[in-house]
Amino acid sequence: MAVEASVAEKLQELWNLQQIDSQLDEIQILKGELPMEVSDLEDEIAGLDTRIKKLKAILKENEQEIARLQTMAKDADGNIKKYQKQLDEVRNDREFKALQNEIDLAKLDIQLSEKKVREAKAGLETKKDGLAVAEAKMEAKQKELDAKKVELQGIIEKTEQEENRLRAMSEKARTAIMEDRLLKAYDKTRRTYRNGLSVVTVERNSCGGCFNNVPPQVQLEIGLHKKIIACEHCGRILVDHSIAYPETAVEA
Repeated sequence: MAVEASVAEKLQELWNLQQIDSQLDEIQILKGELPMEVSDLEDEIAGLDTRIKKLKAILKENEQEIARLQTMAKDADGNIKKYQKQLDEVRNDREFKALQNEIDLAKLDIQLSEKKVREAKAGLETKKDGLAVAEAKMEAKQKELDAKKVELQGIIEKTEQEENRLRAMSEKARTAIMEDRLLKAYDKTRRTYRNGLSVVTVERNSCGGCFNNVPPQVQLEIGLHKKIIACEHCGRILVDHSIAYPETAVEA
């Protein structure tokens, strides 16, 4: 049966864990916003890629429609020439009027096709401009992404070994604490504050996290190591110098 750790031992383990996690935080600060920026750029490039593919598909459809209309106009022109030849062979007014009507209809078909072709070509140019803008933007974003990836990879290569070592130490320290309630409180406080400090020392009669005054009686209780005491203002766990700097305390 495992012997339960004393309060002093728990405080020491919590302080050690904080020091390890603070070093991990420094590595994350070194990386800065790069991981998020890389992820955002990848999402933006994926969106641009989808947009470019859609524009290309629409352009292809428009080009096919223009080709179809031009073919219709060409066919109508061929019919006009055919009907005009037939006019020389008509035998009565009825046949003449019928052929003339077909010619007029064919001419209308040509006019309508030409109008639609002009409109389609105008729309085509607008879409081509949009495609060019999207492709240029995607190229610029890709260059930016490549540069940030190189920068991030350089940091990762420099810090990966140290980060892995610290993570292993952090896990070992957490295992040594063996109290879920304490670890949950520790993690919650770390998430609450941007600097990630959950365990701090009392410095010049003040909390090392929020710098509010710590009453003398509370400082005395902290030094006795009878119970875990949190700052009444920020909730951070408070430790004295004998926990944080045991070598100095022994020498003193």
